[in-house]
Amino acid sequence: MQWDAWGAPEKHKILSDGIKGLLQQALGVTIREPSDRAADDVVLAPSALSDQQVAALAGIVGEQFCSTAHSDRLLRSGGKSTLDLLRRRSTEPQNAPDAVVTPGTDDEVADVLRYCADHGIAVVPFGGGTSVVGGLDPVRDRFDAVVSLDLRRFDALIDLDADSGIATLGAGVTGPLAEELLGAHGFSLGHFPQSFMFATIGGFAATRSSGQASAGYGRFEDMVQGLRVVTPTGTLDTGRAPASAAGPDLGELFVGSEGTLGVITRVRVRVHAVPDTTVREGWSFPDFETGAAALRALRQEGAVPTVLRLSDEGETAVNLATTDKIGEETVTGGCLAITTFEGTAEHTAERTAEARAVLVAHGGTSLGEAPGNGWEHGRFDAPYLRDSLLDAGALCETLETATTWGNLAALRTAVTTALTESLAGQGTPPLVLCHISHTYPTGASLYFTVVSAQAEDPIEQWRKAKTAAGDAIIAAGGTITHHHAVGVDHRPWMRDEIGDLGVAILRAVKDAVDPAGILNPGKLIP
Repeated sequence: MQWDAWGAPEKHKILSDGIKGLLQQALGVTIREPSDRAADDVVLAPSALSDQQVAALAGIVGEQFCSTAHSDRLLRSGGKSTLDLLRRRSTEPQNAPDAVVTPGTDDEVADVLRYCADHGIAVVPFGGGTSVVGGLDPVRDRFDAVVSLDLRRFDALIDLDADSGIATLGAGVTGPLAEELLGAHGFSLGHFPQSFMFATIGGFAATRSSGQASAGYGRFEDMVQGLRVVTPTGTLDTGRAPASAAGPDLGELFVGSEGTLGVITRVRVRVHAVPDTTVREGWSFPDFETGAAALRALRQEGAVPTVLRLSDEGETAVNLATTDKIGEETVTGGCLAITTFEGTAEHTAERTAEARAVLVAHGGTSLGEAPGNGWEHGRFDAPYLRDSLLDAGALCETLETATTWGNLAALRTAVTTALTESLAGQGTPPLVLCHISHTYPTGASLYFTVVSAQAEDPIEQWRKAKTAAGDAIIAAGGTITHHHAVGVDHRPWMRDEIGDLGVAILRAVKDAVDPAGILNPGKLIP
């Protein structure tokens, strides 16, 4: 990806007159021209590794796979949160790893970890670089140096058990590559988060990722059948059978561990046959409460689509729900929902008919296939709009949470109020949009998009708003993160989330597998 923006440069989004007008009139943004700053102009602190340490690491992985080059360090200097991108736009010196090490085998990973543990060098595992919560920040903590451990060479389909529907993939396989490798055999993983184009299989597991088709195929941890994890004290393989009563599931310690407990090098995942038929449909509901009740009924009655999501009135009105013609056409009234069904033609027809009956009975009006097709066409492109908004002088970021159906409305109100009040100092209220992105029989997630005029110090501006939102989430009974993970950004609320004993348990596991504390310090564990 680009060093100072999301994704590929050819996908850069030019702001339309409609979006510029919305920014100026509704939010008081003074439109500015984007910077033309080059990567070579960014100042990085010199590498803190000695020549001997660089040579030793190169001796493990090969000279061509150990780099202290400016471009390699800059590209792994963090993730793609708004804070990350604002820092990239700063003229201040940038924090970056002191070297990029790219092992190609489990033994090389183990040797790198042992060397770094012996020499007091922190290690940040790196997959696709898509973290939006500071999970890739090159935090040194008490160490003098930090290296980025890039897993891109773990990029193969290692095994496919077609009878069992289980594939073993290297941790560095990206979302598109996974679908390509599996598709050649007639299978699909079906995990499509917004980061799909760049994120990796290892990253999905390490962050408890949830894809846009989670209603049908489950969250990523539901797909995981086993892991190989390399730690400074040894290597662990989990998942001998589809189910087991042989004590607690040790794999669960590492799914969601964010590189703090070990380096995931391969993942065994449940796969399914490529669907024969896909049916998409848009639905309109008079308001968010009615739509949420319809989604709840659909979930609890078992008529579950592969994709199920609902945008609030604001998100529907600016067409952000489909990322198609954002700001160009005004939609008045109502909330847009998207459903997608996949499978055999017969099964899809049956499930679609059942779901339609439930949605109509709960106040929904079918809009046909066009809204669903529009959403599918642009579903991975929203981060490109954020890049352009930041360049133009607007502050734009997302955050997410989840709670039970009975608490959903109260949580939405609490977070919306916290964001609105904390960002109100710019003269005009911010735009706070929300959608339900993932559903369960007992509850759902809420995904917020926030747009405001940038203050003089936008980094501090967003930190203040994020703190207010995090406090509101915890006070209102939500989880601090549903699928973005913890990283640096959510770590202040982890003790509230899991309690003192939970923190002690995580620290005990950390001491057992990483006694020197080199793995991704400053993340996840308070």
